[in-house]
Amino acid sequence: MITAESASLQLYLDRHLGEAESVHLAAGRALLFTAPCPDKDGPNEDAAAAIALGEGSGILTVADGFGGHPGGAEAAAIAVRAIAESVHDVDSSVDDLRALIMDGFDRANGSVLGLGIGAATTLAVLEIAGRRVRPYHVGDSEILVVGQRGRLKWRTVSHSPVGYAVQAGLVDEVEAMNHAERHLVSNMVGSADMRIEVGPLLDLAARDTVLMASDGLFDNLVIGDIVEAIRKGPLDRAIARLAGEARTRMSAPGDDQPSKPDDLTIVGYRLDP
Repeated sequence: MITAESASLQLYLDRHLGEAESVHLAAGRALLFTAPCPDKDGPNEDAAAAIALGEGSGILTVADGFGGHPGGAEAAAIAVRAIAESVHDVDSSVDDLRALIMDGFDRANGSVLGLGIGAATTLAVLEIAGRRVRPYHVGDSEILVVGQRGRLKWRTVSHSPVGYAVQAGLVDEVEAMNHAERHLVSNMVGSADMRIEVGPLLDLAARDTVLMASDGLFDNLVIGDIVEAIRKGPLDRAIARLAGEARTRMSAPGDDQPSKPDDLTIVGYRLDP
């Protein structure tokens, strides 16, 4: 886990593979889980961090380095560090925090491009200011806000041909999960044409849950199952249940169930009672 004082991301990943890490952040608590693809010999190319910025604010991030490209794990780590470094000296101004997050995306993009090896990564960021949050993202790592009764209050749109097709109603979720172009991403950190999508400032209700995850989750579980798993019960159990179901699906899929082995990162956040 990265904090504003320490950029030991790789240490976090090495020591906590397959375990959820609990972090008190701003006005709530976050759970971070990351694990490599089952039976994978290479490194986990996902990265995640909780960045504390004082009593009332903080940042959560998820990055998913592109598999099949050189330097995927390095690109994801660079992206998360860039956000942490950019917001390190933030004051209490929400407007300043938004500008610094945007600067962090730009820093990440320049650094990944500077590797000169074709590396790329997604990057999803959640700004937390008191009881309000704002999502930012590049790529297909997603951010959801779910109410206790299961209402999906917010969902980012994946920057991919299939993601846009789902948004437009051209394909449904099941068709999308089995689409031949599911793996294609049209917007990435590590591109001269990177575009940062900034969501609205959202007020969290007392029992809302924010979920951030790499596509290792969304390629294996349908959104209804994800929402049902996280909408109630203790956050640590909800994240553990999601991670367990996704990894089981990757290793031993049932009949007519999606199964795409991949690195898996899940971050959950709720306000304190």
